[in-house]
Amino acid sequence: MRASHRPQYGTIHADWLSPDLDRRIAGGKRQPLARALGLHKQKKLRILDATGGLGRDAWTLAALGATVVLIERHPMIFQLLEDAHSRAVAAQVEAANRIALIHADTLDWFKSDHERAYDVICLDPMYPDDRKTALPSKEMQILRELTGGDTDADTLLHAARTTDKRVVVKRPHHAPPLAGAQPDAAIQSTQLRFDLYLPQ
Repeated sequence: MRASHRPQYGTIHADWLSPDLDRRIAGGKRQPLARALGLHKQKKLRILDATGGLGRDAWTLAALGATVVLIERHPMIFQLLEDAHSRAVAAQVEAANRIALIHADTLDWFKSDHERAYDVICLDPMYPDDRKTALPSKEMQILRELTGGDTDADTLLHAARTTDKRVVVKRPHHAPPLAGAQPDAAIQSTQLRFDLYLPQ
């Protein structure tokens, strides 16, 4: 994908086979993301990634052995995910086959009569642009422009918590809890925080 209004950015794509992601995968199941979701304790963990984005977390988790249902609602971003998935199948078929892509709005998907065949829900909503922090990556700037940001993130957290599944929310280190809901626990990394909400 190319952003015609930002020609200096060049092409934008979802790359699951980058050296950066290889390093993340090499970090194993003790890294904060995997620990927050419980992958270090549960071997065959089933994860619902409810805010797909470019799929980097989903690919990391699948490469570490989890089964991931990845939901993305924006059609252009979903096409990027399909492209990344097809290239991943050619390179690492076993991990790629542990990811299922779904083009849907997660709020609508929660309301549908879906079998809840997952153990934990992961939310990584876009953090609002506060004009105070450094600019995010070029890809994230374009995603924010495409989607207008995740303005319904608070509602999504409330919906996720009605599923009686554990919910993990990825947040910037100093950001307030999503929807003002204090988590039951949190796992900190250098720049990020993973807020954990246990089944109600």
